[in-house]
Amino acid sequence: MYVAVKGGEAAIDKAHKLLADRRRGDRDVPALTLDQIAGQLSLAVDRVMAEGSLYDPQLAAMCVRQSRGDLIEAIFLLRAYRTTLPRFGYSRPLATESMQIERRVSATYKDIPGGQLLGPTFDYTHRLIDPEMASDEAVELPARRVVEGEKSYPRVTDILDDEGLIEPDVPSDREPGDLTRDPTAFPVDRDRRLQALSRGDEGFLLSLAYSTQRGYGRTHPFVGEVRIGLVELEIDIPELGFAVSVGSIRITECQMVSQFKGQGEAGPRFTRGYGLVFGQSERKAMAMSLVDRALRADEFDEQRNAPAQDEEFVLAHCDNVEATGFVEHLKLPHYVDFQAELGLLRLLRRENEDTARNKEAAE
Repeated sequence: MYVAVKGGEAAIDKAHKLLADRRRGDRDVPALTLDQIAGQLSLAVDRVMAEGSLYDPQLAAMCVRQSRGDLIEAIFLLRAYRTTLPRFGYSRPLATESMQIERRVSATYKDIPGGQLLGPTFDYTHRLIDPEMASDEAVELPARRVVEGEKSYPRVTDILDDEGLIEPDVPSDREPGDLTRDPTAFPVDRDRRLQALSRGDEGFLLSLAYSTQRGYGRTHPFVGEVRIGLVELEIDIPELGFAVSVGSIRITECQMVSQFKGQGEAGPRFTRGYGLVFGQSERKAMAMSLVDRALRADEFDEQRNAPAQDEEFVLAHCDNVEATGFVEHLKLPHYVDFQAELGLLRLLRRENEDTARNKEAAE
C-alpha cells in the first residue's frame, strides 16, 4: 500500500501546518469536542468504527476530527491504529436474539412478536431541510425516558423456520477464519466473506446490492428483519473456566429473505442473506446481506454471471482502505515512470513518421 513518499521535507512540513490551520477553521467559532462528534455525528462515527473494524466511539470521533470529516481518511487512520493493538483472544458469538432493542422493523410481517419498533430513523421524514438546523441555539428537548421492556425478541425469520419455509440457520462447529491474520486465497469460506463485507466500503456494497435488485444477481429480497441495539460481548477466560461479559456494543443486524430454492427432500424454501455491522448502519447491513446472498450462488447451483456474484471481484475491491491507497498514490511523484512512458511514446511517433515518409517516397 502506498502511503508516503520521502523528499521535499520543508514543503511537507508546511503542508502539515496548513492542514492543521484549515482543520481548526475560524478561531471565533468554538472548536469541536470529541463528545460533540461522537454524540451529534454518531452515524459518521459508527461508519468509521464499522469500516475501520475497531469499536471505540472516542477513537473514531478523534479520527473524524483529524480527517476534517473525510470519512474514508478517518477509516484509514483507525484501521492503521488497529494494527498496533495486541490481541487477547476471541469473543463468543454475539447473542443477537438477546439484544436490547432500540429499533426493530420487518417488511415481511405486519404483526411480529414483540411488535415493530421504529426507533430513530429517517425513513418517515420528508427529506426537506429543516430551517431549525440553521440555528446554533440549543433546542429544548424533553427529558430522556428509559423504557423498561422485554429485552429478548425472537427473530422474525424464526417464524418461517418453524414451518420449514426457510433454509435452517445452522451454527458451524468449525473455528472461523480471521481475515486480518491470514492471507486471502480464493475461493473463501462464508465466514471470511462476511468479515470482508462487514468492513467493506458502504458505497461500493450499496451499488452492488442495488445491481442485484435490478437483475444482475438472483436475490428478489424481502427484509425479514432489521434490528439495532446493544448486545453483550463475552470472552472465555481459561483460568476461570467460564465466559465473562466485558461490555456492550451497539450493532445493526439484518436478515434478508430471498427467493426460494428447492433443496432435496426438504422441498422449496426461502434462502437467507445476512449482514451485521458496528453501530447504527442499517443501509450498510442491508447492502451486506444482499451481497452475501448473491455470493452464495454456488451453494444453490446458480450461475454466476453478475458482478455481485463474482467473489474475487467483490472481495478484492470492497475494501476502501486498499482502494484509497491504490487510487490516491497516483498523485504522488511518478516522474521516472512517466519519463519512461514519454520516451517510448516519442520513439513510436518517430517510427510512425519515418514509415509514413518512406511510404510517400515509394509512391
